[in-house]
Amino acid sequence: MKFPFHDQDSAPDASKPLLVQSQKAFGRLPGLHKVLAESPQAYEGYQLLHKLFTETDFNADELTVVWQSINVEHECHYCVPAHTGIAKMMKVSDDITDALRNETALPTAKLEALRTFTVQMVRERGNVSEAQMKAFFDAGYGHRAVLDVILGLAQKTMSNYVNHVAETPVDEVFQPLEWKRSDTPLKV
Repeated sequence: MKFPFHDQDSAPDASKPLLVQSQKAFGRLPGLHKVLAESPQAYEGYQLLHKLFTETDFNADELTVVWQSINVEHECHYCVPAHTGIAKMMKVSDDITDALRNETALPTAKLEALRTFTVQMVRERGNVSEAQMKAFFDAGYGHRAVLDVILGLAQKTMSNYVNHVAETPVDEVFQPLEWKRSDTPLKV
């Protein structure tokens, strides 16, 4: 069954202020937000998780590594192109973006450790080993970063799963950045 894609006219009343915020922030209504508007609580929860994750100690490169590592691992047809465009807006280098999209080596060992740990968290459903935690800590991250990766994972799991079940079409602005996973997923 097709999910509704809401606008100001069709959205539940509690979602209308959230749609106004999205329109102001993006100059348009992203498809994901149109879907989320069906549940004002899910929509507000997603926006809050996004806001909180962007307020962590992670810099733009690190935020992008966490987001895209999860998007790629979940094979989100919508979020990979969207976060490619967002990374450009955040002035993240194309080398980082391309490596994340193509599952090839990142330019620094620290970013690679962040990607590896993030993917391990996804694949192991949080049950990472002591050795995996030690490798993450040895790369220069600490306990707070572990918790912040989990926060990013909560946000991206929400958006990735919504886009899967709703089959959200890629926004026109991001269509030139469409993505399909390679035949050889990242080995961690």
